[in-house]
Amino acid sequence: MSTRRPLTAAVIAAVVGSLAVGTAGTPAAAEPSKDHAEDLRVATYNLSLNRASAGELEADLSTPDDPQARTVAEVIQRANPDVILLNEFDYVPNMRAADLFRDNYLAAGQGGADPVDYPYAYVAPSNTGIPSGFDLNNNGRVGGGDDAFGFGAFEGQYGMAILSKYPIDTKNVRTFQNFLWKDMPGALLPDNPATPEPADWYSPEELEVVRLSSKSHWDVPVKVGGETVHVLASHPTPPTFDGPEDRNGRRNHDEIRFWADYVTPGKSAYIVDDEGGKRGLLPSEPFVIVGDQNADPLDGDSVDGAVNQLLDSKQIVDPLPASDGAVEAAALQGGANAAHKGDPRYDTADFADTAPGNLRADYVLPSRRIRVLDSGVFWPTQADSLSRLTGAYPFPGSDHRLVWMDMQVRG
Repeated sequence: MSTRRPLTAAVIAAVVGSLAVGTAGTPAAAEPSKDHAEDLRVATYNLSLNRASAGELEADLSTPDDPQARTVAEVIQRANPDVILLNEFDYVPNMRAADLFRDNYLAAGQGGADPVDYPYAYVAPSNTGIPSGFDLNNNGRVGGGDDAFGFGAFEGQYGMAILSKYPIDTKNVRTFQNFLWKDMPGALLPDNPATPEPADWYSPEELEVVRLSSKSHWDVPVKVGGETVHVLASHPTPPTFDGPEDRNGRRNHDEIRFWADYVTPGKSAYIVDDEGGKRGLLPSEPFVIVGDQNADPLDGDSVDGAVNQLLDSKQIVDPLPASDGAVEAAALQGGANAAHKGDPRYDTADFADTAPGNLRADYVLPSRRIRVLDSGVFWPTQADSLSRLTGAYPFPGSDHRLVWMDMQVRG
């Protein structure tokens, strides 16, 4: 595997072209000794490779010429993570889209960057676009993306994928795609403001099918030397695009809460995976939570304290990835950014200047037993030649930025 030295503060801030301090490698041939320590870079990236119709992403990735795919592939190559979660990567069965992205884009150097090899990958179905058979948005009609188990124009839109240089223990992956929202104790179920009854936006029949995950929640074990690191991946729904019932905001809160409960002894007893397994993680099991959580600690439209369920957890460390590019963007764009309470250096998404402004939405959060070495956000300043990869609206790649963290794993 790649061996990295801790990055300097200047490089963390700008994440310039010299970021790739290691080269892409292949799995280690020999099992490390028990006292061996592996440096591991984990990243999350909402790369906006979602498409408007089924089959479109696979078609776009079938050639090496898609400009957006080339841009986001170069971002990944520059950051060179060992394990990365891709959000908004449409689900295509049998890893066809993931294979095309690896073969046609990541395995070919983009824009002068070195190729990167990910021998291991994990993809699974998403709740997006799967018809529920009910009028979940209460508009008097059944059908369309807003009545699906997760918003989507087709099954698998806005899906997820995990790529890894280290072996994925696929036999022990746990998914929670089918977990029902009502089965979370104290769930923030939405209320119909037109009726006196509480928490009645969904009928009793609808509550028997409404799932918590707008996409899915995955516990993906990755073998790093002699240790297993649980990559906890998700992409909660945006806390917008609803009404006074705040059904998306409440769902976002509880999707985030799921991982907070999963890693906390005494709070995970209710959790059941898609195979019927009941348990959360043990305190001895190292983990890293990754994904676009669609929630900022201080700004934006999420339910108050939504992402703080993770950031304030005694089980979790917040490495506070930052960039100078985010500071520059907030100052130049102004608008809603000028009224934000949060420090812009931690922003990870370049949203509309009117509302909500730029936010911290994407997270890499390790367990406390993991030693954090470094972290950063790939958001170059305009003076950096790599700013062509992030750009301004309409973005050449994505409105989100890749977030990475270096950590040490004991073998």
